[in-house]
Amino acid sequence: MTLSAPIFRLRRQAKLLARGSNAPLHHALDRIAQREGYRSWSYLSGSHPASRPTQRIFAALSPGDLVLLGARPGHGKTLLGLGLALGAAQAKCRSFFFSLESSEAAVQARIRSLRGEGAPIPLIVDTSDRICARYIADRVQDGRGGSFVVIDYLQILDQKRSNPELDVQVRDLKTLARDTSAIVVALSQIDRAFDPANRPVPQLSDIRLPNPVDLSLFTKACFLHAGTVRLDAVA
Repeated sequence: MTLSAPIFRLRRQAKLLARGSNAPLHHALDRIAQREGYRSWSYLSGSHPASRPTQRIFAALSPGDLVLLGARPGHGKTLLGLGLALGAAQAKCRSFFFSLESSEAAVQARIRSLRGEGAPIPLIVDTSDRICARYIADRVQDGRGGSFVVIDYLQILDQKRSNPELDVQVRDLKTLARDTSAIVVALSQIDRAFDPANRPVPQLSDIRLPNPVDLSLFTKACFLHAGTVRLDAVA
């Protein structure tokens, strides 16, 4: 069945609908899916795997990777990050989603939009105000290795003055990934100066960095824009 718009635009429509009607996001997603002829959002998204490149990206990641996942707002970076974390959980990895951006209820609503109402949430969702690289390392190291970690998002990690500088925290996350064979994915904002007329997806130079960070610390970078996804090794 052909969609009336790319899935990332449908999701944006659902966000606007939820905001305008003061309804939960997962209800708005289901309404959009029903308009497109599907029973629910989970059926719609499951029927369009090309619109969700989760499996391809997940298969390209290796233990010890520190991954940068960047996109402008509304282009699916949080959805892809959650999809990767869910894929890791299905692969029997201990999977975490740390968010300084969203409430636990909002994260769980997004997970339900991917898995369907009533499905168990197999992730460890953490929305503590204490989230920083050291906090994440303490939680991840308190158990077996080989964890999968998604951080929402990079630019907020040093928002508190009591936290180390962002570059220091990225180095700590790289050490965490290397020493525990974890895969760590950090969602990232893209600078507003990015112009899709010049290239289809952002690149490392488009990352918004209010504070300096050595981006060569990342092993891979994934960028999204308007349904196009690109994953590259960081040289």
